[in-house]
Amino acid sequence: MHEELVDHLTRSTPLNRGEALRVIQDVLAYFDETTDEYVRRRHRELQAQGLVNAEIFERIEADLKYRTVAPPELTLRQLRRMVYG
Repeated sequence: MHEELVDHLTRSTPLNRGEALRVIQDVLAYFDETTDEYVRRRHRELQAQGLVNAEIFERIEADLKYRTVAPPELTLRQLRRMVYG
């Protein structure tokens, strides 16, 4: 899977084939997250850093605009509902 990309990475970096494949799989998994999964994960991460919800949801709202496949614009209320139901 993704042989051309694996070949490119092994030529252009010090990674071996196994490492290159693992990096590709990690990156694809990261960008395969649904919006809901991303919001929940980032909320947990930012909360663990000691941020409060007001800061967390504003940051998530701003970050979502830069996701590879941008989701529709979400309000702060919609973001909160994704986390708390």
